[in-house]
Amino acid sequence: MPVLIIGTYDKNGVPDAMNAAWGGMFNEGLIGICLDKGHKTVANLLERKAFTVAVADADHLVPCDYVGIVSANDVDDKIRKSGLTPVKSANVDAPVFDELPMTLECELVSYSTETEQVVGRIVNVVADESVLTKGKPDPAKMKPITYDPVNHTYIQLGNVVGKAFSDGKKLS
Repeated sequence: MPVLIIGTYDKNGVPDAMNAAWGGMFNEGLIGICLDKGHKTVANLLERKAFTVAVADADHLVPCDYVGIVSANDVDDKIRKSGLTPVKSANVDAPVFDELPMTLECELVSYSTETEQVVGRIVNVVADESVLTKGKPDPAKMKPITYDPVNHTYIQLGNVVGKAFSDGKKLS
Protein backbone atom coordinates (compact mmCIF):
# COMPACT_ATOMS: atom_id res chain seq x y z
CA MET A 1 0.00 0.00 0.00
CA PRO A 2 1.31 3.47 -0.74
CA VAL A 3 2.73 5.41 2.19
CA LEU A 4 1.01 8.78 2.23
CA ILE A 5 1.93 11.74 4.41
CA ILE A 6 -1.18 13.78 5.22
CA GLY A 7 -0.51 17.44 5.99
CA THR A 8 -2.92 19.74 7.84
CA TYR A 9 -3.04 22.86 9.98
CA ASP A 10 -4.87 22.92 13.28
CA LYS A 11 -7.27 25.70 14.29
CA ASN A 12 -4.28 27.81 15.45
CA GLY A 13 -2.33 27.34 12.21
CA VAL A 14 0.11 24.79 13.66
CA PRO A 15 1.23 22.30 10.96
CA ASP A 16 0.78 18.57 11.45
CA ALA A 17 1.59 15.47 9.43
CA MET A 18 0.68 11.84 9.75
CA ASN A 19 1.62 8.65 7.92
CA ALA A 20 -1.30 6.78 6.36
CA ALA A 21 -1.12 3.64 4.24
CA TRP A 22 -4.82 2.96 3.70
CA GLY A 23 -5.64 5.13 0.72
CA GLY A 24 -5.29 6.04 -2.89
CA MET A 25 -7.02 7.57 -5.88
CA PHE A 26 -10.38 5.98 -6.54
CA ASN A 27 -12.03 8.29 -9.05
CA GLU A 28 -10.71 10.90 -11.44
CA GLY A 29 -9.56 13.84 -9.38
CA LEU A 30 -10.51 12.26 -6.03
CA ILE A 31 -8.50 10.55 -3.33
CA GLY A 32 -9.83 8.41 -0.50
CA ILE A 33 -7.96 7.67 2.71
CA CYS A 34 -9.06 5.78 5.81
CA LEU A 35 -8.22 7.87 8.89
CA ASP A 36 -9.33 6.99 12.41
CA LYS A 37 -11.44 9.79 13.88
CA GLY A 38 -9.15 9.93 16.92
CA HIS A 39 -6.27 11.40 14.89
CA LYS A 40 -5.58 15.12 15.27
CA THR A 41 -5.29 15.17 11.47
CA VAL A 42 -9.00 14.36 11.17
CA ALA A 43 -9.98 17.21 13.51
CA ASN A 44 -7.67 19.51 11.55
CA LEU A 45 -8.99 18.67 8.11
CA LEU A 46 -12.58 18.94 9.30
CA GLU A 47 -11.73 22.38 10.76
CA ARG A 48 -9.79 23.69 7.73
CA LYS A 49 -11.59 21.75 4.95
CA ALA A 50 -8.24 21.07 3.30
CA PHE A 51 -5.21 18.76 3.45
CA THR A 52 -2.19 17.71 1.44
CA VAL A 53 -1.08 14.21 0.53
CA ALA A 54 2.62 13.70 -0.09
CA VAL A 55 4.21 10.55 -1.41
CA ALA A 56 6.65 9.21 1.17
CA ASP A 57 10.03 8.32 -0.29
CA ALA A 58 13.03 6.20 0.62
CA ASP A 59 15.24 9.25 1.18
CA HIS A 60 12.93 10.49 3.95
CA LEU A 61 11.85 7.16 5.45
CA VAL A 62 12.80 8.08 9.03
CA PRO A 63 10.76 11.32 9.30
CA CYS A 64 7.90 9.73 7.33
CA ASP A 65 7.78 6.81 9.76
CA TYR A 66 8.14 9.15 12.76
CA VAL A 67 5.01 11.15 11.88
CA GLY A 68 3.14 7.84 11.83
CA ILE A 69 4.26 6.60 15.23
CA VAL A 70 3.96 9.88 17.16
CA SER A 71 0.62 11.62 17.61
CA ALA A 72 0.23 15.40 17.52
CA ASN A 73 -2.36 14.81 20.26
CA ASP A 74 0.61 13.90 22.50
CA VAL A 75 3.66 15.67 21.01
CA ASP A 76 3.30 19.43 20.40
CA ASP A 77 6.49 19.86 18.37
CA LYS A 78 6.06 16.74 16.24
CA ILE A 79 6.88 18.50 12.95
CA ARG A 80 10.02 20.17 14.33
CA LYS A 81 11.24 16.82 15.71
CA SER A 82 10.54 15.12 12.38
CA GLY A 83 12.83 17.52 10.53
CA LEU A 84 10.20 18.13 7.84
CA THR A 85 9.83 21.72 6.64
CA PRO A 86 6.21 22.88 6.31
CA VAL A 87 5.44 25.53 3.69
CA LYS A 88 1.99 27.04 3.11
CA SER A 89 0.33 25.58 0.03
CA ALA A 90 -0.52 28.13 -2.64
CA ASN A 91 -3.84 26.39 -3.36
CA VAL A 92 -5.31 24.98 -0.14
CA ASP A 93 -5.23 25.75 3.58
CA ALA A 94 -2.67 23.05 4.42
CA PRO A 95 1.11 22.61 4.50
CA VAL A 96 3.37 21.15 1.83
CA PHE A 97 6.58 19.57 3.15
CA ASP A 98 9.64 20.76 1.22
CA GLU A 99 11.54 17.51 1.57
CA LEU A 100 8.88 15.29 -0.01
CA PRO A 101 9.08 15.19 -3.82
CA MET A 102 5.41 15.08 -4.81
CA THR A 103 2.30 16.41 -3.08
CA LEU A 104 -1.40 16.46 -3.91
CA GLU A 105 -3.17 19.58 -2.66
CA CYS A 106 -6.74 18.65 -1.70
CA GLU A 107 -10.03 20.21 -0.68
CA LEU A 108 -12.17 18.17 1.69
CA VAL A 109 -15.19 16.60 -0.02
CA SER A 110 -16.40 14.44 2.86
CA TYR A 111 -15.50 12.48 5.96
CA SER A 112 -17.57 9.54 7.20
CA THR A 113 -17.42 8.85 10.93
CA GLU A 114 -18.93 5.43 10.18
CA THR A 115 -16.33 4.24 7.66
CA GLU A 116 -13.63 6.72 8.75
CA GLN A 117 -12.95 7.53 5.11
CA VAL A 118 -11.90 11.00 4.03
CA VAL A 119 -12.48 12.00 0.42
CA GLY A 120 -10.59 14.89 -1.09
CA ARG A 121 -10.71 16.68 -4.42
CA ILE A 122 -7.23 17.08 -5.86
CA VAL A 123 -6.92 20.73 -6.89
CA ASN A 124 -3.20 20.74 -7.71
CA VAL A 125 -0.15 18.51 -7.86
CA VAL A 126 3.25 19.85 -6.79
CA ALA A 127 6.31 17.90 -7.93
CA ASP A 128 9.96 18.79 -7.54
CA GLU A 129 11.79 19.09 -10.87
CA SER A 130 14.30 16.50 -9.63
CA VAL A 131 11.67 13.73 -9.84
CA LEU A 132 10.29 14.58 -13.28
CA THR A 133 11.11 13.02 -16.63
CA LYS A 134 9.69 14.88 -19.62
CA GLY A 135 7.47 16.85 -17.24
CA LYS A 136 5.92 13.76 -15.60
CA PRO A 137 6.60 12.19 -12.18
CA ASP A 138 9.14 9.39 -12.56
CA PRO A 139 8.83 6.63 -9.91
CA ALA A 140 12.49 5.66 -10.33
CA LYS A 141 13.49 9.21 -9.41
CA MET A 142 10.83 9.60 -6.71
CA LYS A 143 11.74 6.37 -4.90
CA PRO A 144 8.26 6.01 -3.36
CA ILE A 145 7.79 3.56 -0.54
CA THR A 146 4.92 1.19 0.16
CA TYR A 147 3.89 -0.45 3.39
CA ASP A 148 3.87 -4.23 3.70
CA PRO A 149 1.32 -4.90 6.50
CA VAL A 150 2.21 -8.59 6.73
CA ASN A 151 5.88 -8.04 7.57
CA HIS A 152 5.61 -4.45 8.90
CA THR A 153 8.22 -3.21 6.45
CA TYR A 154 8.58 -0.46 3.87
CA ILE A 155 9.47 -1.39 0.31
CA GLN A 156 10.89 1.01 -2.26
CA LEU A 157 9.21 1.02 -5.68
CA GLY A 158 10.67 2.11 -8.97
CA ASN A 159 11.43 -0.64 -11.48
CA VAL A 160 9.18 -0.81 -14.54
CA VAL A 161 8.16 -4.41 -15.25
CA GLY A 162 5.58 -3.90 -17.99
CA LYS A 163 3.34 -1.53 -19.93
CA ALA A 164 -0.23 -1.08 -18.59
CA PHE A 165 -3.12 -1.52 -21.02
CA SER A 166 -0.69 -2.97 -23.54
CA ASP A 167 1.18 -6.10 -22.42
CA GLY A 168 -2.02 -8.07 -21.90
CA LYS A 169 -2.93 -7.60 -25.57
CA LYS A 170 -0.39 -10.32 -26.34
CA LEU A 171 -3.11 -12.80 -25.27
CA SER A 172 -5.77 -11.34 -27.60
